Amino acid sequence: MSKAKLLTGVLAGAAAGAILGILMAPDKGSETRKKIAKKGNDLTDSVKEGVNKFGETVSEKYKNIKGDARQMMDKAKKEVESSENYNPEKAF
Repeated sequence: MSKAKLLTGVLAGAAAGAILGILMAPDKGSETRKKIAKKGNDLTDSVKEGVNKFGETVSEKYKNIKGDARQMMDKAKKEVESSENYNPEKAF
């Protein structure tokens, strides 16, 4: 199971549990609506935070991979240029 599906399932379960808990509570309708709105806002904030962290992680890994690829290309270019049979006119 992918992490995204697991996270979605956990969040959906938490939201459903929170809503059912609020709806079963013996409060007035206005209080119940306020609680639902607050839980919805809390859940939205939690999801936004998770998405932002995921985006930062992906961005960081992309930068690392890009840097590693650049280093490998530079190293390969230096090795080719230092080769005895290197002829720049025939290189590309």
